[in-house]
Amino acid sequence: MSCKTGNISRIPAVPNATSCQEWEQAHHLLFHLGNLSLLLGLVIPTTLGLHMILLRLLLMTGCSLLITWATLYRCNLDVMVWNVVFLVVNFMHFFFLLYKRRPIKIDRELRSVYKRMFEPLHVQEALFQRLTGQFCTIQTLKKGQAYAAEDKTSVDERLSILLKGKMKVSYRGHFLHNIYTNSFIDSPEFRSTEMHRGEKFQVTIVAEENCKFLCWSRERLTYFLESDSFLNEVFRYLIGKDITNKLYSLNDPTLSDKAVKKMDRQPSLTNDTDDVLNQILRGGSAGSSLQKSPGTKTSMMKPIEEGMEDDVFKESAPSKSHHKPNTSTEEV
Repeated sequence: MSCKTGNISRIPAVPNATSCQEWEQAHHLLFHLGNLSLLLGLVIPTTLGLHMILLRLLLMTGCSLLITWATLYRCNLDVMVWNVVFLVVNFMHFFFLLYKRRPIKIDRELRSVYKRMFEPLHVQEALFQRLTGQFCTIQTLKKGQAYAAEDKTSVDERLSILLKGKMKVSYRGHFLHNIYTNSFIDSPEFRSTEMHRGEKFQVTIVAEENCKFLCWSRERLTYFLESDSFLNEVFRYLIGKDITNKLYSLNDPTLSDKAVKKMDRQPSLTNDTDDVLNQILRGGSAGSSLQKSPGTKTSMMKPIEEGMEDDVFKESAPSKSHHKPNTSTEEV
């Protein structure tokens, strides 16, 4: 048997279409500057206060340089179109970030309340504007007009802060204490009736001067605070501090106006503002309870019995004490 071997023709291998046979020359300087701008935007540390604005600004710069490069030196339509899309998207984000950082103009009548009560607790101006701009009104009372009458006015309707003037609180015609500017008017009633609705004021509150006050609808305010835990704790802290100041004024009604205002400026019946804020941010209840400072004694308020109400404000007669001689017997 004879075997014949034929010549096998070999087909030349086709080079891989995805492999680079020759590298192109480096692109124009605009291409490198555009990518460098993108790189710088991505490596900005997040600890920098304006890092988001700088990121968007550098991304916009990089896209603009790449558009110029693709249009003038490459004549590449798809590269230009995609970078135009990226430029528009980043510009929208950049404009929105600038809009969020715009200066908030708080009403001149509310500026003092914000500076005195809310700014020390790091409440942002935008949040304060939301709080005061939706469901509250500024109302006025002339001298002698009543804000609330005991056993008649419901406590469920509102919560107010005095912006201007002075009010007097009395019980059955007996003076208790004054209310000054930048103080809550009905904070004790707001706190005491959180769980029990339908109560009436037990005191009468009358304007001693022409007054102006900020008034919230209680129902809408409560709903708003439930949706913002931080602001809810801030309110609980402010109301608790205001009640404490009123108790001090009640225990010593002879305090002068200057003494009461000076006491109200001190952060002091609770911890320092920053300590309270830190506990609020950690979810603590510092803002919702009155904390005792070392060496401070608190007085317990007991309900007044019905038969003693008319005699509360009369000086009590000196009590007579009868001492019986102690006799001891010894058994022998």
